[in-house]
This record gives sequence, structure tokens and C-alpha cells, in this order.
Amino acid sequence: MVRFHSASTRCRISAKQIQREFGVTYKTAWRMFKQVRTLLAETNPIFTGEVEADESYFGGARRGKRGRGAEGKVAVVGAVQRQGKVVAKAVPHLKRSTPVPFMANKVARNATLYTDEFPAYDHMTRLGYKHLRIEHGARVYARGNIHTNSIEGFWSLVKRGISGVYHAVSPKYLQSYLNEYAFRYNYRKDETPMFMTILQQISQA
Repeated sequence: MVRFHSASTRCRISAKQIQREFGVTYKTAWRMFKQVRTLLAETNPIFTGEVEADESYFGGARRGKRGRGAEGKVAVVGAVQRQGKVVAKAVPHLKRSTPVPFMANKVARNATLYTDEFPAYDHMTRLGYKHLRIEHGARVYARGNIHTNSIEGFWSLVKRGISGVYHAVSPKYLQSYLNEYAFRYNYRKDETPMFMTILQQISQA
């Protein structure tokens, strides 16, 4: 019942609402949601073609440039294959030793990689990628085909969902929420109802 509601509700549903509607304890509803989200983690193929990569911060106080400097924020890196799937991962920091290996493991060397000017991506050209950048610091957000609008749109989707439905997410469980939103994004265009897609993923997991 909880799984059906979660899958069929366009704007998501909170454990608190499930508690009210079905008379279960909050702890029971939350644990069911957590288990489902954990099972929605995918092993995506290596991204090819045109791939956008970006980093973001979730949680904490809203201050500081792009979220940096605010206490309680969790760093996240992500990549999206244009017209394809997205992958996102919560990481301990955004120094070069974190985003570079992530991209190297998720994106094929013959892909065209689009990023902003974040310094951690400087190393990607040395790894053999065709690396094109958009200068957000100069208030440039698209230059022809060079942009990171797709991955930034995904960040906005997740942040709106968390703030509007769940209000706040513990850093400990952020990855499970990223799994859920990435899964929904990846199968958003499927003709199969989301409920059936989620059931299939759970059965395979």
C-alpha cells in the first residue's frame, strides 16, 4: 500500500502522510520508505555521447556561494547523459580526489563532457576527455550546445521535492533519496506505470 502511494503520487508522499492515512506508526512507514529507496539504487552503464557533469550541496543553511561555507551541507556529484539517464552520489567533499574518479568511472573516455568552471574538473582533459565548459561565474548559462542545464534541472527537481514533501533529509540518508529521484528521472518517459517499474526493480534487487 505504501509502495503504491509512493509510486503513483506525482509530487511524492511523506512517511508522515502515510502514518495519517493508514494508521501505521511513523517508524513503520519511514522504514518501509527507506527500504524501497535503497532497492531503487541502479548500476548504470557507462555514459557515452554528450554528458553533463556538475556538483551541488544539499541541506544546511542557505548562505555562501553555491552553498559552500554553510554548516550541515552535503556535497553531491552527478552526471547525466543527454536524452538518457542520470546518476548522483553523495560524497564527503568536492576536492579533486572525489569528482574526478567519479566521472572517470561513470563516463566513457570518448564522451563529450560538459561542465562549469569548477576547478576540480581541470583534470578531465588530461584523462583524454573532450571537455567543454560554460562560464557560470560570468553569468553565461548556455553557449550553443555547451551548457549544464540538464543536470542542474535534476538538482532543482530533487531540492524542490525534498523541501516541499520531506522538508529536510538527514545527511546519513541523503543517498537513498538521490536513488529514488534518479530512478524516477531515468524512467520518466517509460510507458509502463511507475508502480510496475518500481516493483520490477525491487524484484530484481
